[in-house]
Amino acid sequence: MNIIIRQETEKDYEISETVVEKAFKNEVHSDHKEQFLVAKLRKSNVFVPELSLVAEINEEIVGHIMFTKLLIKDGEMEYESLALAPVSILPEYQNKGIGSKLILQGLKISKEMGFESVIVLGHDKYYPRFGFSPASKWGIKAPFDVPKESFLALELEDGSLERVTGTVVYSKEFFE
Repeated sequence: MNIIIRQETEKDYEISETVVEKAFKNEVHSDHKEQFLVAKLRKSNVFVPELSLVAEINEEIVGHIMFTKLLIKDGEMEYESLALAPVSILPEYQNKGIGSKLILQGLKISKEMGFESVIVLGHDKYYPRFGFSPASKWGIKAPFDVPKESFLALELEDGSLERVTGTVVYSKEFFE
C-alpha cells in the first residue's frame, strides 16, 4: 500500500471534511461535528496551512490531520504550542498505520517550523508511542474537565516544557 502524505490544498477541503465526518461517525466520545471544527479552524488565526495534511492512496484522500496554534497561560506568562486535533482516517483504512504516518510527518514538520511542543486530548494507550506523556507532568492543565491520562503533551525540543506550566487556551473555534 503506497501512502502519500502531503499538505492539504483548498481543492481538498470538501473531501477532507467528508473523511473527518466518516472517521468520527461511530466514535462514542465525539459530538460528530469534527468536520465543522476543521472548516472553522482553517478560517482562523491559529491555522497553519503547512500542518494540515492528507494521506492519499491511489490518489484518493483516506486520512487527514491538523495541528493548530494554541497558548499555555500561567497568569501573565504565555507559551505558544500546537494542538493536534483531529486525526481522521476513513474507517476502512483504520489500523493500517496511516494515522501514525500522518502524526509522524506532522510532528516532523512542526519541529522543522520551530514549534517546540504539541498538546493532544486523546487515547492514552495510542499517543505515548509518539513520545506524548501526561501534560500534568509539566503542570499543564486542560481548560475543561478531562481524565489526566488523556490530556497529553510532547516536547519537540528537549526541555522545551521544563519551565512551562499553566492552562491550555484553545482557540474559540473549539468551543463554537
